[in-house]
Amino acid sequence: MQFDNRLDAARQADQQDPLRAYREQFIFPQHQGKDCLYLCGNSLGLQPKGVRPAILRELDHWAEHGVEGHFRGDMPWMHYHRFLTDAAARLVGALPQEVVVMNTLTTNLHLMMVSFYRPTAKRYKIVMEAGAFPSDQYAMESQVRWHGYDPATAIIEVAPRTGEDTLRTEDILQIIEREGDSIALVMFGGVNYYTGQWYDLEKIAAAGHRAGAYVGFDLAHAAGNVPLQLHDWGADFAVWCSYKYLNSGPGGPSGTFVHERHANNPELPRFAGWWGHDENERFQMKKGFKPMPGAAGWQLSNAQIFSFAAHKASLDLFDQRGYGSAPGQKPATDGFP
Repeated sequence: MQFDNRLDAARQADQQDPLRAYREQFIFPQHQGKDCLYLCGNSLGLQPKGVRPAILRELDHWAEHGVEGHFRGDMPWMHYHRFLTDAAARLVGALPQEVVVMNTLTTNLHLMMVSFYRPTAKRYKIVMEAGAFPSDQYAMESQVRWHGYDPATAIIEVAPRTGEDTLRTEDILQIIEREGDSIALVMFGGVNYYTGQWYDLEKIAAAGHRAGAYVGFDLAHAAGNVPLQLHDWGADFAVWCSYKYLNSGPGGPSGTFVHERHANNPELPRFAGWWGHDENERFQMKKGFKPMPGAAGWQLSNAQIFSFAAHKASLDLFDQRGYGSAPGQKPATDGFP
């Protein structure tokens, strides 16, 4: 395919874009009285027009009900994470019980590694992409050191070949096979923040599992950007943020996926919090953590309602477009890679 960089070709492509009408759903910064050409969605997405009324609604709810807002109205705060679950699950190709919106990205990455990076004397290494976003690098380094290992020997970074800028899938799979039973975790981004490379997550997950390792993905630059099928691909866990391609505001909440084969295992080690405790018994204030079913059992604290409201306003747009899919279904991809 030869890229046509003529202005007329670009204008024609704009006219044919099936997502063209959704441009009007966002607020663009102004420059000399005109909309900016905004090319920073990989860092912070634009504000959907539905965000302001969504946040004002929750401010009014707070003003009217005070603490009883947790239990009153059609969207009580006690259950607010549920109002985002179905749309978030479709977005990443997961079952609803496999997904929860909570906390922020790196917090959730650490929480997942508590459960899924369980090194032993023989199996202690992490395989990851070289040049991953620093948050991932720091998380891996600190987790390895926490368990008493040296990052120089416990972290295997897969780098492009000399003279190349992107990774070859065959090289990733070969390293996973070579390291075999020394690997505790395969941890990859979905889309590399610097090169834009979209990794073959299905093949990486399969290779990691053949090696006997857990497999996790950081989808900060993939969620809302490319079609995902986490359940069918078999990843053990994944995390993502919502302020980039999901347009949910600075510091927006994170999503977390835990595959159903793990999600209902109360014996799986985790850092527990009150909001992850069985909500039917939560206010009994008893000792002894009893996790909620599914990914919701990894929650720590109650929802940040105003940022959740902004996130819901954005997820509603994805749902209107029909983006995403349930497990076993082909994702809708019109206008996407």
